[in-house]
Amino acid sequence: MGWMSEIDGMGTERARCVLAPNPSAMTLDGTNTWILAEPGVGEVVVIDPGPEDERHLRRVLAEATAQERRVALVLLTHGHADHSEGAATFARLAGDGVRVRAFDPRHRLGDEGLAEGDVITTGGLELRVLETPGHTDDSVTFWLPADGAIMTGDTVLGSGTTVLAGKLGDYLGSLDRLRAFAAEAGAAAILPGHGPKLDDPLAVLDHYIDHRRQRLAQVEAAVAAGARTAREVVERVYADVDRSLWPAAEWSVESQLEYLRTRD
Repeated sequence: MGWMSEIDGMGTERARCVLAPNPSAMTLDGTNTWILAEPGVGEVVVIDPGPEDERHLRRVLAEATAQERRVALVLLTHGHADHSEGAATFARLAGDGVRVRAFDPRHRLGDEGLAEGDVITTGGLELRVLETPGHTDDSVTFWLPADGAIMTGDTVLGSGTTVLAGKLGDYLGSLDRLRAFAAEAGAAAILPGHGPKLDDPLAVLDHYIDHRRQRLAQVEAAVAAGARTAREVVERVYADVDRSLWPAAEWSVESQLEYLRTRD
């Protein structure tokens, strides 16, 4: 379990990570499942239960229900399977009436979704919802003001940069918005969907914005040099990247090419 030592159990006063055992090139050390609870309160919120892995789900449940607490609500940052696949099973394990709230109706259990401006107050917690599309069209971010923590799902990772399955224009707008929000709110930490906690949100978001702008310039230069398909762009721009990651890079390049076409 040494590979889990730095991430499993990390967090803030109100948020604790339980790391799913699904490490890969795409998921880094694994998916971060977050257990949130107001100190001294018996109701718990779980964010991103993770994959359909019963051992992991039962471990999350054991952590969440320690000290006679109960799971009151499940939230999803987005619908990718490594975050959402186990949500319905986890809700059933947690007990009757546990709802799963998500932006995308396909991933909900119950009638309530998630939308910009929602304020969740379950168990005395305060969580605010920001719509942050780009990684996926259904991506949302949660703001935990009591801990100054931004819970970004896959919009911002604990290391490296994220793959885009959504629109680059949306993603750039989400990063700019998160940067402005973090500055205004005085954010102290980013709690990502993969990788370690980040203690300098403004520097991280500045890096993400700069990286995306630089990558876009590289893609534009590759097109000007004759690349026509996403694969041809990847071969030029990602030549120094492990080829096992090229299929994921193609998703991001498709978003960049679409952005360049619509911008022109």
